[in-house]
Amino acid sequence: MPLVKQGKIVADGYIHVADDAEIPVDGAALIPAARFLADPEALLKRSGPTGVIWPNNRDPEELVPYLDRLAVVALVFPSFRDGRAYSQARLLRERYKYKGELRATGQVLRDQFVIMLRAGFDSFEVKKDADAEAFAATVKRYTVFYQPTGDGRITALHQRMQLRHAENAR
Repeated sequence: MPLVKQGKIVADGYIHVADDAEIPVDGAALIPAARFLADPEALLKRSGPTGVIWPNNRDPEELVPYLDRLAVVALVFPSFRDGRAYSQARLLRERYKYKGELRATGQVLRDQFVIMLRAGFDSFEVKKDADAEAFAATVKRYTVFYQPTGDGRITALHQRMQLRHAENAR
């Protein structure tokens, strides 16, 4: 499955651990939420980066004690009509100040890509190579937005105010 990160198609260095599979002692691993929460401290002591696959029906507040030690939080879009992972992403970025990789997984569609970026996602698992290429191109297409969100970009209004302030300072 192609992974788009920072506008580029990259190799996914993480092993997706199945519910019944053995968790590797080292190496990067994405672990299902229930398995992670069963013994988070032990899993976070692994020698490789640890991430969690977080379903959209769980409260992201459960992750707060571990966020500073999680390399990736992969939020699941089980259907293109189910947008709860957008809210989870914004909570993780804006309220809980999560700085690690925030990955969209599941039904990640190219027409929702910009909204996902604005919600705070910075990597995307997509189903097709063509979607990965479209996602990579979209990152460069939009540079100014009107609505503030968790991606850290200043809005068009703030850009205009900065320009006006600079002009008045001359």
